[in-house]
Amino acid sequence: MIHYKTSEEVLKIKESADILGRAHGEIAKHVKEGVKTSFLDKIAEEFIRDHGAVPSFKGYNGFPSSLCISVNEVVVHGFPSDYELKDGDIISVDCGVFHQGFHSDSAYTYPIGEVAPSVLALLKATRDSLYLGIEQAKSGNRIGDIGHAIQKFVEAKGYTVVRELVGHGLGRKLHEAPEVPNYGKKGSGPLLKQGMVIAIEPMINLGSRNIVQERDGWTIRTADRKPSAHYEHTVAIFEDRTEVLTTHKFIEEIVKF
Repeated sequence: MIHYKTSEEVLKIKESADILGRAHGEIAKHVKEGVKTSFLDKIAEEFIRDHGAVPSFKGYNGFPSSLCISVNEVVVHGFPSDYELKDGDIISVDCGVFHQGFHSDSAYTYPIGEVAPSVLALLKATRDSLYLGIEQAKSGNRIGDIGHAIQKFVEAKGYTVVRELVGHGLGRKLHEAPEVPNYGKKGSGPLLKQGMVIAIEPMINLGSRNIVQERDGWTIRTADRKPSAHYEHTVAIFEDRTEVLTTHKFIEEIVKF
């Protein structure tokens, strides 16, 4: 069942998303070679709690951390750890904030130092595909229009779309209906209407689309161990417009590629 939000509820999600965007900005200051991913998690949790909010992920179905940190071939749901970032790595930082009863959710994949041109191209294409998906997230379209735009763009460049993991609705719960796949047919799926709030999050692989789950029950990596990129925004559908509630602005003031 899809929960349609009132304008007041969307505003509360936007306020949650503002804290989230600023938290990402704080994290971005420390994403560099030699930094332990557990330190990034500490920065995020302290910032979120200092701003009167709660990390959405910590404790969610037993997840132990405030951030999902996914390095290189890890697609999503990686654990922060003592791993130190290395030159040539890529790192997806996925974060959620719970504030005033509502969640927001966004992710960004960073290059560390000198990244192989083929991998950097994957990051750029995945980021571009997110915004192409957002362009289709408008009242009167359908969920399939979002996935179709993402899939068509990245597959034309030779990349593959993860099928088992998808975007989602969100609001009072971190994950709500509808699912938002990053592949699909035009004109298929639930109708996009006023009051829907969804997280669009392309997960795109350099190699095969096949994935495996590690024994920890969370970490998802590519089966061929080739890199994967992940970007995400929370967006609200209005009758006359679509509003991107989360922001990468504070990251992109620091990170240029």
